[in-house]
Amino acid sequence: MLPLTIAEAARHIATRAFSPVELTRAVLDRIENLDPQLNAYIRTTPDLALRQARAAEAEIAAGHYRGPLHGIPFALKDIFSTAGIPTTGHSRTAIDHVPAEDAHTVARLHKGGAVLLGKLATHEFAHGGPSFDLPWPPARNPWNTAHVTGGSSSGSGAAVAAGLALGAMGSDTGGSIRNPAALCGIAGLKPTYGLLSRRGVWTNSFSYDHAGPMAWTVEDCALMLGVLAGHDPLDPASADRPVPEYRTALTRDIRGLRIGVLRDLYERDVPVPAVARQAMEAALEVLRGLGAVLEDVTIRPAADYYAVKVLTAEAELYAVHEQALRERPGEFGEDFLGRSLAAILIRAEDTIQAQRERRVMLAEFAPLYRRYDALVTAGPGPAPRLESWRTIHFWQKGSLTTPFNVSGGPALAQCVGFTPEGLPLAMQLVGRPFDDATVLRIGHAYEQATPWRTRRPALTPGAMPLPLPPVPDPTSAEIGPTERDRIAVVARRAGLLLNERQFELLCAAAPYVEQMAGRLRRPRAFTEEPASIFRFGTSWDLDVVQNRRVGQDNPRSSR
Repeated sequence: MLPLTIAEAARHIATRAFSPVELTRAVLDRIENLDPQLNAYIRTTPDLALRQARAAEAEIAAGHYRGPLHGIPFALKDIFSTAGIPTTGHSRTAIDHVPAEDAHTVARLHKGGAVLLGKLATHEFAHGGPSFDLPWPPARNPWNTAHVTGGSSSGSGAAVAAGLALGAMGSDTGGSIRNPAALCGIAGLKPTYGLLSRRGVWTNSFSYDHAGPMAWTVEDCALMLGVLAGHDPLDPASADRPVPEYRTALTRDIRGLRIGVLRDLYERDVPVPAVARQAMEAALEVLRGLGAVLEDVTIRPAADYYAVKVLTAEAELYAVHEQALRERPGEFGEDFLGRSLAAILIRAEDTIQAQRERRVMLAEFAPLYRRYDALVTAGPGPAPRLESWRTIHFWQKGSLTTPFNVSGGPALAQCVGFTPEGLPLAMQLVGRPFDDATVLRIGHAYEQATPWRTRRPALTPGAMPLPLPPVPDPTSAEIGPTERDRIAVVARRAGLLLNERQFELLCAAAPYVEQMAGRLRRPRAFTEEPASIFRFGTSWDLDVVQNRRVGQDNPRSSR
């Protein structure tokens, strides 16, 4: 029976070829046999899954078929709140956190009749990793368990690729859906910002967080998006717009569509290996063969987008976790600390300049949206080995994905082939804001014209997981004693009590924070406003005030 796509399983369920209960039992058995070598799941919920599957079976038998997700087993990155089920963020600091209600997206999946299998591994609070010093081990890549999955939706990528869930939810702040989708050889969509509610999802960055679907095929992502999308009046960033029928957009016909090729991004700016460039050239030829009109186009250097995103997002992340970082920094993993602590070195003016620059960047995308129906570029990959990761890489390496978090429109990662060693390769399709349907249309047409969805990871039941590599030593900072003294003063003023190793992580990031801030320092007119704007209060704002009055706004504040 397994593995199956969502579309295949939905057809079998609708025709009574097998029941949701049979499908759910089969997936649970597969998880039991294969997940010990992958660590994709933090916890499974078999009793709940079987109850939901039986309810779906009874409803379908009674003629109450809810749609293509009815009876379909799925799983959640463990930052999505689940009523009565721990939601930990893969962190020791929230290990006992049990939400009282589901996230908005989770509630919509349940309304569609989907069956929850459990909670998936992530990088700590969707930021940092792979980490080897957390309560649960990092997820492994099903194509080769010695390699990373990409993050932070690491368990989601591994589970879908291995057939341990037919679909999964991920989140994307700088590429955290598309990175694991690319490295694990699946499809992952970062929808337009505001298309899906963020309510009930652990915040990484208010300005850049996107929730989105991850599945084996583009069609499956479209099926999930059709259930997930919709206005949430309790999320201040939620867009109140009509939701199209995404599945009907999958016509396979892309003749005449104009696609801008961001070749400089992956050839010179953030260069990918030769094997990935070759796969991209072959993918572009497929798109041309399908009738699309391709033309090379350039955008700014990736480092500009990265600086804008990091200087804003790290400050927002620090604000979310400030109390815990002050009171118990040792409960966080070192990779999270190596990113988040550096926010104390970001000046207020640096964050505002980043927001002002983002508004300019958004304006720069407007003519591209007018000229092209979509943009295409390479995705990350192939996946590196687990032991190669160092925390400092977050600050040192460029990003193929972050420009499209800054722009806010939809971005899809999908498989375009494999290395000779069998590791997946990927491309990204990027669209106009709220034109997610066109991105899915192009991705589906490419997928139907290529053979990559017929190949799955070869996993042996009962295989033992590889030993974890040792926790790497923090990189020594190349800064002098005067700068170290200054950083120590800033840390004390922030109320941080750091041990020597934690302080070294902070110092190692310091030069890169300054470099990023320096990229954005230039003369500006006083009329240049930031991308963040004020708007008058909503029902959500009133709820926040009411929750604060009864001490409910921070589930970790009492710990």
